[in-house]
Amino acid sequence: MEKLIDQIKQGKVWSIPGGIHPPGQKLQSTTHAIARLPLPDKLVVSLKQHIGANGKLIVEKGQQVLKGQALTKPSGNWSVPVHAPTSGLISDICPMPSAHPSALPELSVIIEPDGEDKWCELHPVSDAKTLSHDELVDIIHQSGIAGMGGAGFPTYVKADTRKAIEFLIVNAVECEPYITADDMLMREHADGIIAGIELMQQLLNPQLTIIGIEDNKPDAIAAMKQAAQHNDSIIVQTVPTVYPSGGEKQLIKLLTGKEVPSGSIPADIGMLVQNVGTLFAVNQAVNEGKPLIERVVTVTGNTIHKQGNVWALLGTEIKHLLDCQGFSPVPQQRVVMGGPMMGFTLPTVRIGVVKTTNCILAPDHQELAEPGDEKACIRCSACADACPASLLPQQLQWFAKSKEYDKLNEHNLFDCIECGACAYVCPSEIPLVQYYRVAKAEIKEQQAEQIKAERAKERFEARKERLEREQEERQNRHKRKPAAKSDGEKQKVADALARVKAKSDDKDSKSAVAAAIARAKAKKQGAELEPDNSEVAKERAARKEQARKYKEQKAQEQGEESVDKDDKKSAVAAAIARAKAKKAAQTAEENPEADTAPKDDKKAAVAAAIARAKAKKAAQAAENQTEAEEEATPVDDKKAAVAAAIARAKAKKAAQAAENQTEAEEDSAPVDDKKTAVAAAIARAKAKKAAKEQTNSDDSSQQLDDSSDEADSKPQSDAPESSEDKKKAAVAAAIARAKAKKAAKEQAQSDDSSQQLDDSSDEANSKPQSDVPESSEDKKKAAVAAAIARAKAKKAAKEQAQSDDSSQQLDASSDEANSKPQVDEPESSEEKKKAAVARAIAKAKAKKLQQEGNDKS
Repeated sequence: MEKLIDQIKQGKVWSIPGGIHPPGQKLQSTTHAIARLPLPDKLVVSLKQHIGANGKLIVEKGQQVLKGQALTKPSGNWSVPVHAPTSGLISDICPMPSAHPSALPELSVIIEPDGEDKWCELHPVSDAKTLSHDELVDIIHQSGIAGMGGAGFPTYVKADTRKAIEFLIVNAVECEPYITADDMLMREHADGIIAGIELMQQLLNPQLTIIGIEDNKPDAIAAMKQAAQHNDSIIVQTVPTVYPSGGEKQLIKLLTGKEVPSGSIPADIGMLVQNVGTLFAVNQAVNEGKPLIERVVTVTGNTIHKQGNVWALLGTEIKHLLDCQGFSPVPQQRVVMGGPMMGFTLPTVRIGVVKTTNCILAPDHQELAEPGDEKACIRCSACADACPASLLPQQLQWFAKSKEYDKLNEHNLFDCIECGACAYVCPSEIPLVQYYRVAKAEIKEQQAEQIKAERAKERFEARKERLEREQEERQNRHKRKPAAKSDGEKQKVADALARVKAKSDDKDSKSAVAAAIARAKAKKQGAELEPDNSEVAKERAARKEQARKYKEQKAQEQGEESVDKDDKKSAVAAAIARAKAKKAAQTAEENPEADTAPKDDKKAAVAAAIARAKAKKAAQAAENQTEAEEEATPVDDKKAAVAAAIARAKAKKAAQAAENQTEAEEDSAPVDDKKTAVAAAIARAKAKKAAKEQTNSDDSSQQLDDSSDEADSKPQSDAPESSEDKKKAAVAAAIARAKAKKAAKEQAQSDDSSQQLDDSSDEANSKPQSDVPESSEDKKKAAVAAAIARAKAKKAAKEQAQSDDSSQQLDASSDEANSKPQVDEPESSEEKKKAAVARAIAKAKAKKLQQEGNDKS
């Protein structure tokens, strides 16, 4: 460090990369001293004139204020107040155009000067060395001092740094063309600047203070050396005239040879930079008690007749400055706030002066030409050569246009000081700095949104943790904690346990007996408390038995259906055989010598044999089924037994009739055709008679069912039946009735079909037979007749089902008729049948009564 200080004292100056040498144009504004302007008609004091938060407004519309009176007070981070530049009346507080390229409205206080220019009460410090660090920083803060070199960084923040400062750098370079405000200030107020430097030395205690001044300001260099000769820690260093050597990082590199890392500030390497105008304002605030209400502004340009520097009150409109200096505008006149390199064109001259305003430039068209149209980059690398921050302007411009913000950050966009050197040397006239400014603004906006999102997330997580903690506390609050026992209580419990343990040996037997008695009582109580489920168990067993019988009944019904089907088939086959026998007899009568007679006789014989075999098979199946039913049926199932017996009788009768018929056909066919016809007629008569008898037997079975129901319904005297026997009997009776009804329907259908076949066969026999066998037309007619017979059988079944409901009434009426005394008139065949049915019912009732008597005995 000592070696570096020695090199600096010897006048060593380092070099910086890049840089340009534009025309200075400074002599026009340095020929006259700094002038004082008359008070303007109004002052537009913007609340935002620095980096950081706005101050809080402490005045109101219509209020009278004094010169130097605070209009706001600090509020928030990096906030400094603003003061009234002169005494007057606050005519309005409203948004006004800001000193920015966009001229966006900012809240401003409009003051109408009263012309008295009366100061408020000031509090100068007679001996600043007696002030503490915090007191001195507070004076700087409350005076509203901010960086006057361009950025507007609050001075109190820099002065209150806690980092060790080795070098205090005073920026007096003022490298931008046309601007001479700092030059004239150093010439006229060098003592005040040195006093401000000494106040900063008191705050920062640096090892060395270096004042850097370009070599094109000889008068300022002389004045500063003269004012600082009494202080050995202040060195005035002359640097070459290169733009932008006035940049903070560039000036540090020039004077000390040290380089500020990317993304860092000078304080990180022990450096602090202040502008000469800022130091002069610090001196006035401490030693004179004056806040920052005015500054030196250079008013220059070829359209200005009196080019020079003026003391401009903050809030003075640019128009007032131009008018006071003799402004003669040209067509499409441009007015620039700042220098030609880093300044910006004002959209209106009704904008007030702020703390960072150092120059107002009003050039003509020859002096500062209008920028041309942007052309394509030719990749000449002139911008990269001129960049003082060693960046790649061309690459940054491409990333800015495509909004690749990540790439911009990777290429250190924020190291750009927006000096405009790249745009100055660009042959394609690309406004590079404008691209960078827009990209910086968008990146900052994104970062602000990200910060807001992170803070919102932190608040959400904190709230969630708080709610969970409160919920846990509420839950724990309701939990009862066991009360802590005192030593005396613990001792009492221990003594009681000891006594119980001592007595346990003597009472083992007694306790065992008591425990046994208790267990027995518990068992007894448990047994008494157990529910009686015997009835439920019996009902469950009955349901199981009923389900089993239902399955057996289903199986039996399926067997009966198969038998009935076989009976129908055998009846149809017998009818066909009879028809063929009649046909054969007729052909034999007409042609006794024909060869077809033996063949027809053989066919008839074969058909009759097949019919007999089917009838026997059906009878055998019926007998087997009924035997199985008798074996499976319990004693109480009386109705089912009676129904089974009737079914067996029907099957045997049908089989016997078919057998007799076929035997008669076989015996008569070969001997005599007439006998065959007679036998066929007899067979038809028998079939009709069997059908009638079957109908009558169905009626008798129905009556028998009714009588059995009546007998069952009567109360038993000696030995009443159990509930389970009654249920079984009722189920069996229902099954028997269903079977009887079904058998009656099927028998009716078979009778109808046999009757139709007999009729068709009679018609066929009555027609004269030809010598040729049956044709295909006869076969079709036979098929049609069979279809008609089937349709009639279905219709008869439906009618039989509808008449089942009324059959009970008919049976009851027939019972009454049978009970009446009979007259001596001769009985017909139908009456004989009814009498037989009545006798069968009487026999069944007698058998039932006899069986019940046997059961009782």
